[in-house]
Amino acid sequence: MTNDRIRHVVIVGGGTAGWMTAAALGRFLKDGVTKVTVIESEAIGTVGVGESTIPQINMFNRMLGLDEDDFLRRTKATYKLAIEFRDWKQIGHTYHHPFGPYGVDMEGVSFHAYWLRYQAMGEAADLSDYSLQSLAAAQARFQRPTGQKNSPLGDIAYAFHFDAGLYARFLRDYAEARQVRRIEGKITHVAQRGTDGFVESVTLENGTVVEGDLFVDCSGFRGLLIEQTLKSGFEDWSHWLLNDRAVAVPCASGGSTDPVTRATARPAGWQWRIPLQHRIGNGYAFSSEHISEDEATAYLLANLDGEALADPWTLRFKAGRRKKSWHKNVVAIGLSAGFMEPLESQSIHLIQVGISRLLAMFPDRRFQQPDIDRYNRVMTFEYEKIRDFLILHYKATERSDTPYWDYLREMPIPDYLADKIAVFESHGRIFRENEELFNDTSWFAVMVGQGLKPKGWDPMADVMSEDLLRARMNEIRAVIARSVDGMPDHMAFVADRVARAQAA
Repeated sequence: MTNDRIRHVVIVGGGTAGWMTAAALGRFLKDGVTKVTVIESEAIGTVGVGESTIPQINMFNRMLGLDEDDFLRRTKATYKLAIEFRDWKQIGHTYHHPFGPYGVDMEGVSFHAYWLRYQAMGEAADLSDYSLQSLAAAQARFQRPTGQKNSPLGDIAYAFHFDAGLYARFLRDYAEARQVRRIEGKITHVAQRGTDGFVESVTLENGTVVEGDLFVDCSGFRGLLIEQTLKSGFEDWSHWLLNDRAVAVPCASGGSTDPVTRATARPAGWQWRIPLQHRIGNGYAFSSEHISEDEATAYLLANLDGEALADPWTLRFKAGRRKKSWHKNVVAIGLSAGFMEPLESQSIHLIQVGISRLLAMFPDRRFQQPDIDRYNRVMTFEYEKIRDFLILHYKATERSDTPYWDYLREMPIPDYLADKIAVFESHGRIFRENEELFNDTSWFAVMVGQGLKPKGWDPMADVMSEDLLRARMNEIRAVIARSVDGMPDHMAFVADRVARAQAA
């Protein structure tokens, strides 16, 4: 052990980002050398609407050793198998982005290629019929994977909907049980070292001074350390992602209990619906240039499944990212690092990635620049590739009913996305680049769902005879349908697991 070891990590801000970071550091920094402190003010609210996740959240929860049944009980969580997109291609059209694969690859060729060929034969069923997650979501069914080989039930990818405030509270209890200290208070001053500008300490409203070696900025959109203090700069993406406001409100449970996040395209944005055990989370992400806050609020309140349980509140934001997520001895995680509307439920994942990359590149007090540069490089890649996937939803549309959709349909797009679309339109091929978050299934689901039509398919799929292709496609569809038929009701499954956690 060297004398350069980080002695004190100070996390500025709580909420989901702060307590996820604190829980992870509390789990792994357990040799008694490095202290972890969270500075949080009850007077400063948190965004609290990041309530829909993607399957990678399971890796984080398992890393912490969380019990899933207890997690369901403590956070009022439900399960999620897909995102349902309504009215995106055109009004009246619906498709799923499922979390698992379509069918199975055959003879070394992707199922996607065979489906495109089968569709050209005029015999393919809807793409969702070849996805266990899509079919189960449509029938409001869920179960955890069985581990059984050669069965669609063996490995079921799933995520959660949960109450973000309860999740932060759950992780706070976890972190504090592992010697993470919480200090209540507002920060009024940030002191920097004269020689190099590194942050030395922060001063609270009551005069308390908190010194640290490594500071993690989880202060939200304002970026108290990364931007207000260190002036890291911001890369603006609002010319591609127009939405700069979101009005949110919970409502009483009603309507379907499908294990999906519903994203419904609206005249100037889109509306989310997130079903929890005790309520439904709702919001309208919109462009303030195309609709007023009052109009958006009225539109949202008119499209709820049940009675509103609170007054609506509005979030203001700008799509983009900090030019440096890690600058000097400050690492920005969560909204302080950047924000893109939660269209694909990626916000909590970006927190998780920031934490995992920090653990992988954890510094000592020398703060070597090559480590910092690599962290910034991989985080930039993560943000940019997610950005391009989100832009796809807006670019690939047939809607022409409002100026909002007209602009998005016609706007120029990043080169990476343009190349993805061109390759797909040629032969329906999709390639996952350098472990980008969204895999070929995700891109295929959205490209097909939004109405992109390739001119052909991978010629390797032509090797299989039509009769064999027909037999295999029918078999795959039948196996998936039988598997879903045997799955329990989604909310009955949740209730059973919560009851077990309560009994334990």
